[in-house]
Amino acid sequence: MNTRIPAPDGTPPVPRVPRIALVGDRSPHVKSHVRIPRLLDALGERDGLVLDAYWIPSGDARDPGAVRGFDAVWLIPGSPYASEAGALAAVRTAREEGVPFLGTCAGFQHALIEYARGVCGLTRAAHAENDPAADAGDLLVAPLACSLVGHEGAVRVTPGSLAASVLGAERTTERYHCNYGPDSRHLDTLRAHGMRFTGEDEDGQVRILELPGHPFFMATLFQPELAGDGTRPHPVVRAFARAAAERAAAPARGAVTKTPVPVG
Repeated sequence: MNTRIPAPDGTPPVPRVPRIALVGDRSPHVKSHVRIPRLLDALGERDGLVLDAYWIPSGDARDPGAVRGFDAVWLIPGSPYASEAGALAAVRTAREEGVPFLGTCAGFQHALIEYARGVCGLTRAAHAENDPAADAGDLLVAPLACSLVGHEGAVRVTPGSLAASVLGAERTTERYHCNYGPDSRHLDTLRAHGMRFTGEDEDGQVRILELPGHPFFMATLFQPELAGDGTRPHPVVRAFARAAAERAAAPARGAVTKTPVPVG
């Protein structure tokens, strides 16, 4: 599903492969980090969705131009990030510039924080893992009552949502690897400012968020990259890749401003 761009001199068009930024601090000890390159290969082999993916450490993502010029941004698991500011900057660029965005696990948590601070005026919104001394009233992401590390559970999806269209169902079973989740005290404020929560567990705890009006902005507390054995990309990952391809097919955009590390 490569995009073809005509050359100025009229020669046959050449394909442009969609570029995606994987923002996070890569480690061979994090299962999702090992799994993601395999999923990207599977997208090309099974779905014809060939992507040019680059790993951008969270510290490098603090540069305002770090993810500018990419066709999509995936804020991956692996918290605490070396740079909370870098993770939040990547979310903000994707949100404000209409770049397809996927956040999983810690990416979901930091998408909440960025929106709370940048859109809702909750400038002191905090993540307990990053700021354990924060006042309890400021915690937007707090320790879960029960750890979800290694847990698998049902998620109920809101009918008519982006999540429902991507998953093709109103109920799904997903895998987790996290100890933190959203504190419900602030969620109504985020809703009032346009964020939509479209997936909940059996206890009504938020597990999926999205932004209506954005080309593709979705985050999940569960980790779709851990589904199955890694040979069949999860529908969320596939939809994210398609959104990247659609953006790449749009008129030419700015070039990547840094030389990130390619995924391999």
